[in-house]
Amino acid sequence: MDKSIAAKTYKLGDQSTSDIVICFKNREGRPECFYSHSSILINRSKFFASQLSHPNSSTCIEIFCSEFDYDDHVNLLRLLYLPGELVLESLGSVKSAIGILQTAVALHCEEITHSCIQYLEAVPWEDKEEEQILKAVTKLGPIAMPILARIQPVDLTATKNVFVAAVRFAMSIGGPHTPFGDELKTSAREQVEYMLGEDEETPLVTADHELKSVVRIGLSNICSSFESELSSLLLESELACETAEDKILQTLSDIEWMSNILPKMDLMKDFVSKWIEISAGVLGMVEDKKLDCAMWGLKVKLIEVTSKVLEAVGYGSVILPAPCRVQLLKTWLPYIRKIKPLLDLKGNKEMGFPYKMSEDLCQSIEGAMVALILALPSNDQADILGDWMSRTEETLFPDLSEAFEVWCYRTKSAKRRLVQGLDNVNNATVSL
Repeated sequence: MDKSIAAKTYKLGDQSTSDIVICFKNREGRPECFYSHSSILINRSKFFASQLSHPNSSTCIEIFCSEFDYDDHVNLLRLLYLPGELVLESLGSVKSAIGILQTAVALHCEEITHSCIQYLEAVPWEDKEEEQILKAVTKLGPIAMPILARIQPVDLTATKNVFVAAVRFAMSIGGPHTPFGDELKTSAREQVEYMLGEDEETPLVTADHELKSVVRIGLSNICSSFESELSSLLLESELACETAEDKILQTLSDIEWMSNILPKMDLMKDFVSKWIEISAGVLGMVEDKKLDCAMWGLKVKLIEVTSKVLEAVGYGSVILPAPCRVQLLKTWLPYIRKIKPLLDLKGNKEMGFPYKMSEDLCQSIEGAMVALILALPSNDQADILGDWMSRTEETLFPDLSEAFEVWCYRTKSAKRRLVQGLDNVNNATVSL
């Protein structure tokens, strides 16, 4: 009998036309019987066809069901009575389809197995459902390929292309001109960070020459844009200055974001070198009289970005020649010493003044500067520490006393070694 005709002719549970009984052991351990029809079971399931092919086969087939898959067996039996074209829309949910798929495989119901695979391949999954799907389909062979195609590792070239596009979007200057530009840019950045992430899993991408080239160009463009916006600011009217601050802060935030992802691509040295390169010019503009008592948010953000550079260099993550390290310190130390008391004064005078250097930021800067100073040649250390102590009204921050103490100890030790060396030379001369 044709499958569709049989499905229309018979109904599950119709005792008057049933010639076979299927008994599932239910949750309570008692068998639950369903009046069925051998013609449908044979046509839709190789398992039932085998059971019913024996001349002395029983009119009752018992199947053991655990408490976890009992409902799946019942649902499968109901689907056997539906025309094939209606099975898909009757699956209902991913959870149901997974259970029915496993039962259909066990009972060799090929048509329903294919329907379940087609359904699971087409609908969205939750993360926890994906693991269940994998367990259900990994042993099915080629028929499961449509599902596995959704979760197999992506071709490296395709992955890199997506990553490059995401990085370019995340580094876009000024943000995309769309109603959702900021949200999309934020999302792109989150995904770039995730793709580069090194946790218990393997990162999705690693930086090759092409990726690094794209990021270097983006870094250069963002820094150039920041310098240009800052320079233009000095030419604007006072009202325009107020409205332009948000734009400049956004660009500076873009630079700060770059400082977070570049270490993951082994490009932090590029960031540090670029920041040192533009620092003198940036500070020259920020310290212009026009901005003397304005844009405190910009000034704090500048120091926050600089603290990342100081940490990278001070703790050895980025290796630079001594002259570059000296330049970094001599450029930013005076500015940070100048701004910190001004911010504190504004905060004490104005209730709710939002801009300040947090305690964590101050500790980070102090620690990095001490480490940085102690890695310099002795004469450069003396030059920087001498200047720091000569400005008695500014020595509260940063506190470089630890560096001074170590310098004193090392200087005395060096002098002692020199004296001992001279004594050894003189003694050797006498003995001759």
